Amino acid sequence: MAHILRILNDWFWWKDIYIPKNCSWENFADRNGYIFPKPQQLYATLPYAFGMLIVRFFVERCIAVPLASFMGIKNKRRVKPQTNPTLEAFFRECSTKPLQSELRKLAKKCNWTVHSVEKWFRRRRNLAIPTVHKKFQEVCWRLSFYLFSSIAGFIFLYDKPWFHDIWEVWVNYPFQSVLPSQYWYYMMEMSFYWSLLITLGLDTKRKDFKAQILHHFAALALMFFSWSANYIRIGTLVMIVHDTADVWLEAAKLFKYANWERTCNVLFLIFAIVFFITRIILFPFWILRATVYYVTFYTTTLIPAYFFFNGMLLILQVLHLYWGYLIFKVLKKFLFIKVLRIPIPAWAKLDKDKNLKDVRSEDEEEEESSSAEEDSMEHGDKSCGLSQPLLSNNHH
Repeated sequence: MAHILRILNDWFWWKDIYIPKNCSWENFADRNGYIFPKPQQLYATLPYAFGMLIVRFFVERCIAVPLASFMGIKNKRRVKPQTNPTLEAFFRECSTKPLQSELRKLAKKCNWTVHSVEKWFRRRRNLAIPTVHKKFQEVCWRLSFYLFSSIAGFIFLYDKPWFHDIWEVWVNYPFQSVLPSQYWYYMMEMSFYWSLLITLGLDTKRKDFKAQILHHFAALALMFFSWSANYIRIGTLVMIVHDTADVWLEAAKLFKYANWERTCNVLFLIFAIVFFITRIILFPFWILRATVYYVTFYTTTLIPAYFFFNGMLLILQVLHLYWGYLIFKVLKKFLFIKVLRIPIPAWAKLDKDKNLKDVRSEDEEEEESSSAEEDSMEHGDKSCGLSQPLLSNNHH
């Protein structure tokens, strides 16, 4: 077994994958004040991820909770449905949303009214829906990290020549010394994404859940291979481009959960502008061009890490286009309905464009609305004043 593991380890760290053929790992030994990246250094990101979870716990409890209270967000508890083994068995084994015919059968079997059975299933489904208070805490944590990482990224990069001249990312490649700021930038970003994967089953599930998982793994793979192949300069640019837009998105959600609709709309518009500039323009025409094309002017041997690295960048760009399409749908709704106050014309409609709610919201938003409507009806409030904000309350 030890022999097999040693063979796999030698294969995984085969130098021809990560560095040019005329080099060896011995060439990257630290010397004369030059410090080079070591792939094994990335193992430290795993314990750092648990440290990141401790920081998250502090932010959510000590900052997000008081802030939520200040902004008027109450920690409402879900109403637990009455214990009923028959309905619970049907909920677990058959369906969480029974048909009308099934509701009538269940009502007869339990000697309940159909309305009571409907109410039981609604409350049972709502138990799995995170409260606005919980989502506010999660958003507050992500906003805190993206804001800190964006500020730190600009501090780390603003005086670097490759931040102003993209050609500089390949000067002296592959023998580019690692700066302490680059090391900690990578440690911070990778530990954050590891922490997101650790809490994946506990955090609020969004409609783009699968795309998010793909994004997290692609981001970690990119950072791992860029560090191992000493593509660190271009790697730091990729990170700063991504974090810059996320700050505005998380800020918009924060104010949305507090029902500050105007502030949310302004922040979301800023996010959309920053997103299209950084991820639809700068990322493909500035970063991808440098990684795919400019590198050929500095080396004649393209290593496997080059193809893997660019493959991951292309996957990210596909995700950017997908999210850009979703953002465009939200902006289209805002432009026609909120600004021009007219129905969306036929020429502007997109395929399957029936639901104009937030396009990256969590599942089960309608359950909360139905429950709220039910409670209001029980108290005699029959008003149905619906609004269509730019972001829904369940935006991720």
